[in-house]
Amino acid sequence: MTERTHQSSSAAHGDERVHVVLVPGFWLGAWAWDDVVPHLEAAGLVAHPVTLPGMSPQSTATDRASVSRADQVTAVVDLVDGLDGPVVLVGHSGGGPVVQEVVDRDPARIRRVVYVDTGPLVDGAALNPDLPADAAELPLPSWEQLAEQGSSTDGLDDTALATFRERAVPTPAPVAREAVRVSNPARFAVPATAICSSIPSAVLAELANPGPPLHTELGEIADLTYLDVPTGHWPMLSRPRELADAIVASARQG
Repeated sequence: MTERTHQSSSAAHGDERVHVVLVPGFWLGAWAWDDVVPHLEAAGLVAHPVTLPGMSPQSTATDRASVSRADQVTAVVDLVDGLDGPVVLVGHSGGGPVVQEVVDRDPARIRRVVYVDTGPLVDGAALNPDLPADAAELPLPSWEQLAEQGSSTDGLDDTALATFRERAVPTPAPVAREAVRVSNPARFAVPATAICSSIPSAVLAELANPGPPLHTELGEIADLTYLDVPTGHWPMLSRPRELADAIVASARQG
């Protein structure tokens, strides 16, 4: 793990118990963090892996068609509201804009937000804006299609890929299609970490602006730390110990 820091603090927080809310990306549930959670707990953190609304294996296409971005954001807000103590939000891939919107709703409640191979989007941007209006869900594409979209499976062997596909749940289409809505300027004051796995931090730092191709607010964050965990797009599956170490380092920052 390598680190690049921009205006970050390394203040310690003693014995304070820190809650780490783990929000996975598209097609994943809380299970995606199974190999990360033990390392977080061994470091004294309280882990809360999340299965977002619409992402339960028991949900149907009809169920998923009615799940909005706001539903998923509200679910995480409700979880955070029920926690006693400092909170670090971790969002992977499509979970990044979810935690971004949670921060926007109550910036003072969040100690730090961690973006895992993802970042906050500009207001009005969407992850899959061209998804047909009548689509109920977004199934997991082929590995070849994901590679074409820039989602590398590096680090995942055949067994890991088979498990991923077996456990994957289609993402609700409204979540993928709907725009991110943020408006609270205080969100930029919440310290953040960008954990870079499929894109090196030096490259991401060059692309961290509101324009194409990423349309991200990452470069607007006042206190931003870059950490490199080189692998594919799913480091919780390919390098869980290293990802956990990066999350622990982030949680211990100011």
